[in-house]
Amino acid sequence: MLTPSQRRWATVGVLYFASALNYLDRNLLSALAVTLRNEFQINSEQFGYVISAFSIVYAFSSPLMGLFIDRVGLTWGACVLVGLWSLAGTSTGLVGSLGGLMICRAALGFAEAGGIPANGKAGALYLEPHNRALGLGISQVGITLGSAAAPLLATWISARSGWRSAFVVTGLMGFLWIPVWLWVARKTPAVSDAATASRIPIMPMLRDRRFLGLIAANMLSMTVYSLWFGWSTLFLVNVYGLTESQANLRFVWIPPIFATLGGLLGGWLALHFIRTGMPVFQARLRISLGAAVFVLFTAAAPLLPSPALATAAISLSLFAVTCLSVNYYTIPLDLFGPGRAALSVAALTGSFGLMQAFIAPLIGRWSTGFGWSPVCFTLAALPLLSVGVLKLSLRRP
Repeated sequence: MLTPSQRRWATVGVLYFASALNYLDRNLLSALAVTLRNEFQINSEQFGYVISAFSIVYAFSSPLMGLFIDRVGLTWGACVLVGLWSLAGTSTGLVGSLGGLMICRAALGFAEAGGIPANGKAGALYLEPHNRALGLGISQVGITLGSAAAPLLATWISARSGWRSAFVVTGLMGFLWIPVWLWVARKTPAVSDAATASRIPIMPMLRDRRFLGLIAANMLSMTVYSLWFGWSTLFLVNVYGLTESQANLRFVWIPPIFATLGGLLGGWLALHFIRTGMPVFQARLRISLGAAVFVLFTAAAPLLPSPALATAAISLSLFAVTCLSVNYYTIPLDLFGPGRAALSVAALTGSFGLMQAFIAPLIGRWSTGFGWSPVCFTLAALPLLSVGVLKLSLRRP
């Protein structure tokens, strides 16, 4: 018989598995980038615009999805989101034109904008405050499952049934998750402080200097995350002359595993520092600064002599940026509590979407025109800059 605490962790785990489905659907595009470029006769910059179609809708939908989850509740809100993104993912396998592809990716961005806010809401509802960063670190396991499975499943299914089947099969998986979630969520009570939490007014939250600084810092830091989760396959194909299949089966599935380890380390360090008496924001800043230093290894990826070593550099880069990220995404819960958990986290996912919509075509253009070294060198320094921005915003007036 599970204790109430164990039941809450199990419920959070079921929701975090939805992140696997989220990132599985999302990362099929990256895994099949070469195939899709050939299918629709587009270059790297135009492929970047396909990513932007997802990202800009993702950005503007995030606050709406956060409000939606806070209003209707996590149980039914998560069901609606997963159903919508599963439908959009399945539809991607049926398109016959570049315009249709962009519409389906935009629809996927609309629905998946609620995924990370739902995770934040779950952490606020079911986990005690000192466990929330660790919970978000564990949520990275779901993201890793989806991200690591995407290149493997995409290659395996497309080789047997074509690229369209990869989107259809993975899209249908979400519909199987919904009844499991409903059964688990109905049997799990929230922690006592979350059950009675009130929602603070929206405008004071949006004017909070600390929150605005966090949004800016998140946009800067997540550029590296966007780089490797969106472009790893094309990077290895372009720099090391691999085929799409070779890149996916040998290398691309590895870095997401290290992203999970980084998330777990970031959450565990936060739990450790806070339990020793360190102030919450000081703990998160210390972890983020150390992680941002290691993100500088991003710059080495295109300079290394083999794809295996480049993959090691990508893995370290993602390990570090995710260690930082789980602490950034917990700060809204520290600031505003469970009542506005989904909306406050949605502001961060929205800022990520805006950043990715802007930067994806630039990555495509710069990597084609100047090579990958300027791209990696430029983005490597931005997480360190983000920590400086966050530190200034959290400083007392």
